[in-house]
Amino acid sequence: MNRSSCLAYTEVEKHKVDERVHEHATLVKRIAHHMMARLPDSVQVNDLIQAGMIGLLEAARKYDGDKGASFETYAGIRIRGAMLDEIRRGDWAPRSVHRNSRRISEAIQQIEGETGRDAEDSDVAERLGLSADDYHAILRDSAGCRLFSYEEMLENNDGSDGVDALLSNNDDPSHSIERGAFQQQLADAIRGLPEREQLVLSLYYDEELNLKEIGAVLGVSESRVCQIHSQAAHRLKARLGGWAS
Repeated sequence: MNRSSCLAYTEVEKHKVDERVHEHATLVKRIAHHMMARLPDSVQVNDLIQAGMIGLLEAARKYDGDKGASFETYAGIRIRGAMLDEIRRGDWAPRSVHRNSRRISEAIQQIEGETGRDAEDSDVAERLGLSADDYHAILRDSAGCRLFSYEEMLENNDGSDGVDALLSNNDDPSHSIERGAFQQQLADAIRGLPEREQLVLSLYYDEELNLKEIGAVLGVSESRVCQIHSQAAHRLKARLGGWAS
């Protein structure tokens, strides 16, 4: 390919990137405002939007339609990931929140391993030596940091980008087996959640309802929806074990 052809090709690719970013800018705002319903006041929506636009630009540059996923699906994952990175840099969650989050997941894992059934709120609270009110308060506090549990589970243990890994057509048989095993285990873990937790996750992530709307569907308060979501995220973290470590 001569120099003029290379330049022309570059211009075509640049135009495609610009087009994708322009067409999906509203996706960034929608995801940012959806996330804000679960985050503390210290997080600013404009910061999320700015980070999300960077994620959208990266998605537009790296997207490969031959790998099966639609651009909106691929971009949505990268946008959320960029917003997650922004929140992590802000370090808004106290260490105690992360520590309590780990304690809850560990308690769920222990209880379910011992009993062979879903760990109830009362079971976990008792295991942690907490009252029901204190346990629910911890769930509410940890809800924001667990909001991104799905995206976090797509990150490889070595810190590399799990999004490209899971969407790629890697020819390494061991990679394909591992990817398939993870996807199957995640799907099984979600299907194995208590019915109400499955419904909350579906309404929040698939239907993109906010907490108030989900509460209206279930006939409970926004606070209770937040607790149910947080409990589901902790339960998935506990059941996926090594995949999410």
